[in-house]
Amino acid sequence: MPEQPEQPAASTASTTSAQPAPASVLTALKSPKLLTVEILGGLVTAFALIPESLSFAIVAGLDPRMGLYAAFTMACVTAVLGGRPGMVSGAAGSIALVIFPVARDHGVEYLLATVILGGVLQMVMGALGVAKLMRFIPRSVMVGFVDALAILIFTAQLQHLFNVPWQVYPLVIGGLVIMALFPKLTTKVPAPLASILLVTLAAVTLSIDVPTVGDQGELPDTFPGFGIPDIPWTFHTLGIIAPYAVALALVGLMESLLTAKLVDDITETHSDKTRESVGQGIANVVTGFFGGMGGCAMIGQTMINVKQAGARTRISSFLAGLFLIILSVSLSDVVGRIPMA
Repeated sequence: MPEQPEQPAASTASTTSAQPAPASVLTALKSPKLLTVEILGGLVTAFALIPESLSFAIVAGLDPRMGLYAAFTMACVTAVLGGRPGMVSGAAGSIALVIFPVARDHGVEYLLATVILGGVLQMVMGALGVAKLMRFIPRSVMVGFVDALAILIFTAQLQHLFNVPWQVYPLVIGGLVIMALFPKLTTKVPAPLASILLVTLAAVTLSIDVPTVGDQGELPDTFPGFGIPDIPWTFHTLGIIAPYAVALALVGLMESLLTAKLVDDITETHSDKTRESVGQGIANVVTGFFGGMGGCAMIGQTMINVKQAGARTRISSFLAGLFLIILSVSLSDVVGRIPMA
């Protein structure tokens, strides 16, 4: 009787546990094609980060530059230390809402201390395994979270469509048409990047007077510098900042871990949620010492990087932060002329 071929071992684990690991940086560096995708993904994500970072800093009642500094440090630090390659962190709207009362009632120095303490709490939570609780979150909560963020992102853009010159509307329509048709011409350049460049070129060439990125706030002329918050380090101060730091830590981790899970599902790869939790904490500590407003994962920019640009590694996330600060500091006049449309 012929020998039966060996059957594969019965799978006792779920398919999610068998998800492959994300693409590595080394793999991308060895492939010019993959590396190009990562670089372009980082560039288009940087362009998307700049106006959002400025706007969220303004929402928190802060100097707009604090939003850019936060986007720079959060993106770069989490790209290196985080657990979800391809995910982009920055100055998020949810964090702006949490820290707004601190800045309003006590000033910027207390806000920076809040960000630092919030980061420390995230590191502690990560080390204690809080991320493992993600497995108990129902899919309905995931869907609701994504839908809610999509609504928030959409409504945040509506302000740029009302009480504006009529020329804004043709630019918006033109940008959407480019986004839809450009992939049919080539996929080597991300459609969002092509849309930004072509719409900006049209606005500048034709001298179309529309609201621009520069109108959102002053772009920085220097790189962020290290500094310790100038506050009395007492129990009274701790009593002031602790409630907001706890809120920042919880909101930031929840948004970051849910975004990481979403990217896991899109890319069909597994990420290290515990490492992501600790990485988010370290990033917020660094951000606080470098004058940023704090942050977490940003689902909109992450989707641009992962879904539209097709990036998959830490390279794109790191370059998004690096390109952002270089563009803001070195090419502020050029970046400032990008239409908000």
